[in-house]
Amino acid sequence: MTQAATPATPGRIGLSSRDYWPFVAPALIVVGSVIVFPWVFTIYMAMHEWKAGGAQSFVGLGNFARLASDARFLESIVHTLLYTGLAVTAPVVLGVFSAVIFHERFPLRGLLRGLFIMPMMATPVAIALVWVMMFHPQLGVLNYLLSFVGLGPLTWVFNPATVIPSLVLVETWQWTPLVMLIVLGGLASLPTEPYESALIDGASRWQMFRHITWPMILPFVMVAVIIRTIDALKSFDIIFAITQGGPGTASETINIYLYNTAFAYYNMGYGSAIAVVFFIIVVALSLVMLWLRQRSKWNADAGAAA
Repeated sequence: MTQAATPATPGRIGLSSRDYWPFVAPALIVVGSVIVFPWVFTIYMAMHEWKAGGAQSFVGLGNFARLASDARFLESIVHTLLYTGLAVTAPVVLGVFSAVIFHERFPLRGLLRGLFIMPMMATPVAIALVWVMMFHPQLGVLNYLLSFVGLGPLTWVFNPATVIPSLVLVETWQWTPLVMLIVLGGLASLPTEPYESALIDGASRWQMFRHITWPMILPFVMVAVIIRTIDALKSFDIIFAITQGGPGTASETINIYLYNTAFAYYNMGYGSAIAVVFFIIVVALSLVMLWLRQRSKWNADAGAAA
C-alpha cells in the first residue's frame, strides 16, 4: 500500500538557511563597513592618546576622565543644550501657529504656503552667508529695519550675550516651515464631528483649539519636536559658517568643539572621546523624546475615547 504524498504548503519555498546568505551578506557588509566599523574604530581611538602624525599610546578611559574636568567641553554642553532648547521651542511654537492659520481657507493660500516653505529648501551654508551680511552691525539690513521702530543697532552674532539667540533666529527662519507641514498633516486628518458639536454648544475658537485641536494634534507636534531636537543637537553648518564658535567660545557647541579638537588641533584621540560622549547624549535625549511621544499618543487616544 503506497503512502499518499504530503501536499506542499502553498507559498513555501524549500530553501535551507545556507541559501539565504547570498542575499543577506551584501546588506551585512554594507552595515558593517558604514556603521559598525566606524563606531568600533572611534571607540578604539577614544581609548588612545593619538595626535595626527604622531604615535599612539593606550590611555584607556583617560580621555573620558579628562572630559569631566575640561571647562571648555562643559561649557560647550551648556551652549548645545541652550541652543537646542531655543531652536526647538521657537520653530515649534511658530510652526503650530502657522499651521493653524494656513489650515483655514482664504485667497492665495496655496501661493503663500509655497512661499512660506521656501527657506527649508535652501542650502544651509548659502543661508548662513546671507545672514552674515544681514547681521553686519553697520551695513546689515536687520539694524536698518530696527531703526524704523526707533531701536538702536544690535551687535547680533558679534556679541557673546546675543550670539546664540541670533543663530537660533536663523534656525527658526529655516525650519519653522517643516514644523508647519507636519502639523498641517495632522490638522488635515482631524474629524469634523467634534467641531460641529462644539459649535452647537457655543464654544469659542480658542476653546475648540484648546480642548479639541490641541489634544488631537499633540502626537504630530511631538514628531516635530523629536525631529527638531535631533537636528538642532547636531547642528554644525549654520554655526560654523556664521561664527565658527565665536566670538571667543560663546557659540561653541559640542559639534564645533569636536571639529576644532580633531581637525584644527589634530588631537584625534580626544576628539573621538568627545564624539562618543556626544553620541550618548544624542541617544539619551532621543529616548526621552520617544517616551514623551508615546505618552502624548496615549493621552490623545484617551482624550478621543472620552
